[in-house]
Amino acid sequence: METKWLEDFVSLAETRSFSRSAQLRHVTQPAFSRRIQALEAWAGADLVDRSSYPTRLTPAGKTMYDQALEMLQALQSTRSMLRAHASSDASMVGFAVPHTLAFTFFPRWVAQVQASFGPFKSRLIALNVHDAVMRLVEGGCDLLIVYHHSSQPLELDASRYEMVNLGQELLAPYCKPDNLGQPLFPLPGSSERPLPFLAYGPGAYLGRLTELILKEAGVPVHLERAYETDMAEGLKAMALEGLGVAFLPFSAVRDELQNGRLVNAALPGGPQFSLPMNLLGYREKPNPNHSNKENRVVHALWHFLQEQAAGLPLAG
Repeated sequence: METKWLEDFVSLAETRSFSRSAQLRHVTQPAFSRRIQALEAWAGADLVDRSSYPTRLTPAGKTMYDQALEMLQALQSTRSMLRAHASSDASMVGFAVPHTLAFTFFPRWVAQVQASFGPFKSRLIALNVHDAVMRLVEGGCDLLIVYHHSSQPLELDASRYEMVNLGQELLAPYCKPDNLGQPLFPLPGSSERPLPFLAYGPGAYLGRLTELILKEAGVPVHLERAYETDMAEGLKAMALEGLGVAFLPFSAVRDELQNGRLVNAALPGGPQFSLPMNLLGYREKPNPNHSNKENRVVHALWHFLQEQAAGLPLAG
């Protein structure tokens, strides 16, 4: 039995909706349903009455709900105590960051922040988007940094978490140039010769934003999936070898654009096939009853970021 099954079940009991809970848990509805079924198989009893709407718990489900809350609370308390023992340096700031941002945005951003705010110690935890969000929810980091677009919002409870805008970045198509410096695979391609598409795997956050770009392009885009991975750095490596077009954040290709190893695959004067994304930071709101336990470096850094963000607009 996995603890995430209990967390899924508690969410379902509280929302009474499979679709809503799947959104809150950052998984697809079929995957969420499979996890609830796995918990029922482990328990040896039906926990959910699927014949009613909104969803109701069976008598066994009500018992499981009460026990799940106790178990999760006990595990959370144990985790907090263990992490308190492990965190010998109270001035360390822990960041949970998706892999793409960890390789591209984060190092330069930290250097820029420290140049104005002052030096601080940091611990980077690089994960996929879902696991990075869950690391914040589970209390395993001080700050979460993620990409954000209004079409793919993160379902974080505004009463528990606060957000700060760290800037914007453009997601756009890139490929290797030819000998004249023009894109080897200029968009939008043609039906006779579709362009090799270096794509994100199913469910990847940047993949969903890429799909939005293609959907709203206004012209037919002819791409043939030639390779896929969840890692933007993996797509960039394939693009550098001349194997296709990849949609990448600007920070991932800044240096390659400057030295001419990659170019924008959209031709000047035509559709640009790009999408502005926000870079957002999240933290759990401080508990006024435990203010003396708050990491003072995190507190000061957060207010510094808020002051910086005061003049930054949000992308739609």
